[in-house]
Amino acid sequence: MATVKIKFRPSSVNAKEGILFYQVIHNRVARQINAGCKIYPAEWDNLSSRVVIPPGTEESRCHYLHSLENRIKEDTTRLRYILARLDRTDKDYSADKVVELFFISPEDGGFISFCQNLINQLKQIGKVCTAETYATSLNSFIRFRGDRGDIPLGEVDTDLMAEYEVYLKSNGICPNSSSYYMRNLRAMYNRAVEKELVVQRSPFKYVYTGIDKTVKRAVSAKVIRQIRDLDLVLYPLMDYARDIFMFSFYTRGMSFIDMAYLKKEDLKNGILSYRRQKTKQQLLIKWEQPMQDIIDKYDTSGTPYLLPIIKDTGKDERRQYKSAEHLINSKLKKIGIQLGLEIPLTTYVARHGWANIAKSKNVPISTISEAMGHDSESTTRIYLASLDTSVIDKANSLVIKSL
Repeated sequence: MATVKIKFRPSSVNAKEGILFYQVIHNRVARQINAGCKIYPAEWDNLSSRVVIPPGTEESRCHYLHSLENRIKEDTTRLRYILARLDRTDKDYSADKVVELFFISPEDGGFISFCQNLINQLKQIGKVCTAETYATSLNSFIRFRGDRGDIPLGEVDTDLMAEYEVYLKSNGICPNSSSYYMRNLRAMYNRAVEKELVVQRSPFKYVYTGIDKTVKRAVSAKVIRQIRDLDLVLYPLMDYARDIFMFSFYTRGMSFIDMAYLKKEDLKNGILSYRRQKTKQQLLIKWEQPMQDIIDKYDTSGTPYLLPIIKDTGKDERRQYKSAEHLINSKLKKIGIQLGLEIPLTTYVARHGWANIAKSKNVPISTISEAMGHDSESTTRIYLASLDTSVIDKANSLVIKSL
């Protein structure tokens, strides 16, 4: 059985970058594959054989090192697939054969390789959210393939996707999550069709790609009051999570990513102005006292951001945002359990809650979006985009004063 190791060779010149390479060993024969990555000794951990980010590393360098982590993961995954395939089909293969197959272009056949290449391209042009969405779905498909490894684009057909759907169901994946994976894989497959790498065979034709209506994650004004008034003085992290949740609620269910990137300069003359990350739609919100009360609790003097989510602008901001999101939702779930809520409490519940309470106050559906009551979010955006902001501000004041 062949093995693959990641190695670092430091430069013979002091203060110069060394190189990373993959070592393939089979039948006592070793071959090297240059990973095309250069790093400093302090950026490599020999014990774990992985890239590390030393304290104080500049943000641009952090991005570079993260990209190397992703490339190494993709390369080693590809090498494992190659080894698994050779173990099944060619018992007498050599280490040289492994190297040869590694350097075959991903576009020469593999669906997984093509998708990984596409994800890298999306990251390079700044479409990080789309790349992460695709990566989540691809990782699920990779787990499904297991030791079978990659599959030629031409062999991605209805039978394969039906088999994948059965796999998802047998692993307890709900229909909406299964559909989510399928839609993303379909989008990547269609990119391959556009590039004329494969003929369109509509492999997703017979699997479910719709969206089931689920139990709404809405809570009443009573529950929002309970969350707001909960004594968390002895639990600062839960208190912090509650504040972020309430800020989202006060700002008409602002999404977490939008809160994370709110800047102090976005608040002028009593109006909070920001552009949604997801839709690029600009929204204006009248500043209310409860919002100010939350801002006043935290020292953000060292950052341009309004909220204490991204706290160090010298480090990878996206990683800070994702880490904070995980922490906050984890603490919110504990708050939900403490209050005996039947649904998991997350920041997204604030959005549903605002819409639900606004509806109960007879605010027109066209004003509030009926958050998640519409069949699609695009319908919601059409309604909101056509409104005078004063109507929305009045609706927001009504919701806040109902507490």
